Amino acid sequence: MSIGGFSIILLFVLAAATGGAIVAVSALIGRCAAPEERALPYECGIDPVDNGKHRFSVKYFLIAVLFIIFDVEVVFLYPWAVAFKDMVKAGMGVAVIAELFVFILLLALALIYAWGRKALEWED
Repeated sequence: MSIGGFSIILLFVLAAATGGAIVAVSALIGRCAAPEERALPYECGIDPVDNGKHRFSVKYFLIAVLFIIFDVEVVFLYPWAVAFKDMVKAGMGVAVIAELFVFILLLALALIYAWGRKALEWED
């Protein structure tokens, strides 16, 4: 085995031993039970009014997922914008613009579909 391979194996062994030692020492000298206040929900120093375990409507999660999907899709426009100038110089300007319009059309259709299914309504 070369010295490079031995060094990597030694690094992994030392990392695992250090992690195990930290967990073992923490278990030995740490507190056994958490204080009662830690189990309470945090409400800016005010005594809790409710148990904090009420259910949310699925629509809140749907709005969050739609936001993430549209946000990620819009982020895909940045690499396109950076590479656009080079693609036009290479003679692919019309094809690139057509691809952009197809992409934006798909985004618009997805938004229209979500709007039509009332996925963007805040009512419970």
